[in-house]
Amino acid sequence: MLDLKLIRNDPERVRDGLRKKGAGVDIDELLRLDEQRRQIIVEADKIKNERNTVSQQIAELKKAGLDASDKILAMREVSRAIREHDERLGSIEAQIDQRLWVTPNLPHDSVPFGEDETSNVEVRRWGQPRQFEFTPKCHWDIGPELGILDFERAGRVSGARFVFAKGQGAELERALINYMLDTHRRKHGYVELFPPFLVSSAAMAGTGQLPKFEEDMFRVVGKDLFLIPTAEVPVTNIHRDEILDFGCLPLKYVAYSACFRAEAGAAGKDTRGLIRNHQFNKVEMVKFTAPECSYDELESLAEDAEEILRALGLPYRVVCLSTGDLSFASAKTYDVEVWLPSYNAYKEISSCSNFEDFQARRANIRFRRAQGQKPEYVHTLNGSGLAIGRTVAAILENFQNPNGTVTIPEVIRPYMDNADMIGAQQLP
Repeated sequence: MLDLKLIRNDPERVRDGLRKKGAGVDIDELLRLDEQRRQIIVEADKIKNERNTVSQQIAELKKAGLDASDKILAMREVSRAIREHDERLGSIEAQIDQRLWVTPNLPHDSVPFGEDETSNVEVRRWGQPRQFEFTPKCHWDIGPELGILDFERAGRVSGARFVFAKGQGAELERALINYMLDTHRRKHGYVELFPPFLVSSAAMAGTGQLPKFEEDMFRVVGKDLFLIPTAEVPVTNIHRDEILDFGCLPLKYVAYSACFRAEAGAAGKDTRGLIRNHQFNKVEMVKFTAPECSYDELESLAEDAEEILRALGLPYRVVCLSTGDLSFASAKTYDVEVWLPSYNAYKEISSCSNFEDFQARRANIRFRRAQGQKPEYVHTLNGSGLAIGRTVAAILENFQNPNGTVTIPEVIRPYMDNADMIGAQQLP
């Protein structure tokens, strides 16, 4: 969440940042509540000082053997006034918190201004889209024809936007997961985690999914548990309510997880294939850094995601999201987009974001530079490294052959019994 001191000390900067994000938050109301809160605190402090004085007087009267009944009655009135002030303060602070929890993060000064994705700025490209000598097929046709993706049976089992990966399709998913984990762990220096797939509402609020996006989540009925939309949620919350040592920063974690999204607002969007399913696999990278290092770490985070695509030989581009396309919690985001022939366009396969101290304030994650110094909030970052289903789709489409087979990228062949081709499977 935003720092209330920032809102109080630089309201124009906050108003400008929220305007750029298209957020209709009433900063004046927040400032009014904050002024009330501070006034109540001042009044309560005066009354508490009066209580201390009266308490001392009562003690002195009793010690001297004198009647203290008037002072005791006065003390009761003072105690009643303190309780009233505490109740008012609690009410005001609850209203402030309620507004802060739904106030989005401010965009970084380097983020391009714009209302939506049409204002995103391309930063770089790698590779050239393949020029096919035959009419290429879509992955939602390639997969079923090869017998490696079964949307029809998954639909009977779970409904729309689910899939069975079969045979070499399942092997391909697992190969990509292991290759990505191994690369980030061995080469990029991330610590591997295997996180819970169910988290509390407090964890979801800590990363910014709640309270604003509850309709997009799957919740366990009767329990304070949600299926995770991304491993970002449990991995970021691993250090909630902790004070980290400065010497351990940056902390870098990588985790595989299944991800679950209701996609409540995505009706009619990417309904075919693997692009927007209710359940999908993803490898996620998460960083905890000192504030002065976080934007350098954002650049290296994007590079770590890009390296996977280069190794697979998949053409991609990187775009910097505009202010109007940023997520609720992000201060700056690079989307890495892979080329998909079926769309004749680039589609997001990784979103690499710096949240600055926005998530850390919500989850109370801090660090201490040296013993005895005041704790500071860390900066948190995350990015997909990569989304597995979309990587499968990109491989099937970009490496399809005229005879219907699909060439397996060389770097993942050791994870698939050194096979170099996916051919049609004779499966029921």
